[in-house]
Amino acid sequence: MRRIAVVGASAAGLAAAETLRREGYDGTLTLVGDEPEPPYDRPPLSKQVLAAEWEPDRLALRTPADLAALDLDLRLGVAATGLDLVDRAVRLADGSEVPYDGLVVATGVRPRRLPGEGAHVLRTLGDALTLRERLSPGRRLVVVGAGFLGAEAAAVAWRLGAEVTVLEPAAVPLAHAVGADVGRMLARAHAERGVDLRCGVTVSEVTEEGVRLADGEEIEADEVLVAVGSLPNTEWLDGSGLAIGDGVLCDEYCEAAENVYAAGDVARWYNPLFGTSMRIEHRTNAAEQGMAAARNLLAAREARKAFTPVPYFWSDQYDMKVQAYGYLRGHDEVAVVEGDLAERRFVAAYRSGDRVGGALAVGMAPKAIRQWRLAIVTGASWHEAVRSGV
Repeated sequence: MRRIAVVGASAAGLAAAETLRREGYDGTLTLVGDEPEPPYDRPPLSKQVLAAEWEPDRLALRTPADLAALDLDLRLGVAATGLDLVDRAVRLADGSEVPYDGLVVATGVRPRRLPGEGAHVLRTLGDALTLRERLSPGRRLVVVGAGFLGAEAAAVAWRLGAEVTVLEPAAVPLAHAVGADVGRMLARAHAERGVDLRCGVTVSEVTEEGVRLADGEEIEADEVLVAVGSLPNTEWLDGSGLAIGDGVLCDEYCEAAENVYAAGDVARWYNPLFGTSMRIEHRTNAAEQGMAAARNLLAAREARKAFTPVPYFWSDQYDMKVQAYGYLRGHDEVAVVEGDLAERRFVAAYRSGDRVGGALAVGMAPKAIRQWRLAIVTGASWHEAVRSGV
């Protein structure tokens, strides 16, 4: 294997490239990215960058010297447009092709959009800087979507003095992921600060004046941010022969086809620890999966290791630090096992079947939730773990 291509130059792609070199691969290594900037960190976009606490130079994942040391064939500002599995080549938007013996797909996701023009999304550095320029005291911002990204952006805009309205189709924000009680607690944090959170409403389109709801009501705004989820960037793989289904479908080794692996937000793989396939859009998973995919690409087939992480994510909203381990979606039960929801200092555990599937903490020290991570890894019985407090 003398030519390896990594398509996607964000956290997962960079982690894959670095791991390949660290594991001793010394052949041609091409890293392709559709953005012109070198690899940078995305979580601060909706927090420190949007709040003007950080400038773009703080986002770089590696220094120029670090990137140079990887001896990359670096192709930035050019998107992948096609994949030929037979001839083993990646086609790029500039008309060139990148031949490969091994491939890591790490093309991430893009924001879902709504009909109409003029709305902001928040995925790239350019997105964050553009919205930042428009936020100031008294400006009216409508945020469509009360998930973690929308809530973080709403919290920053409120702190900057904007008049914020958040529109959410669900009856309780994030109830599908964290449970209704925790969702209501997060909703109260908006209401207490004067943010106008409206649940059970559907936005049909963005207009020049703001947004129009499905019932015809119009809500005026100076700026609109759409934060209604993401779509995996897999269109460039159409017709390639790779299996696609809400991401690049992979086995437990992150392999999608012979010598083709996927990592990060675009990868849907089978996680044996939870007994299900999953696609995780979290920063920690991107780096871990990039490393795992690279190691398995280089390894002999019998030496490969299944990728069995306990997903982790965090969110900063107002004065709350939210941390979670595990796979919370589709849970069967939620129990507050430490602290108090009303005080916004608690740990909640999530049951999946008869085992602990996840845990979420707000306002707690990291050690309070780490013991629940161990319960997830070991497949602890739900009843035993909750009764003993692990």
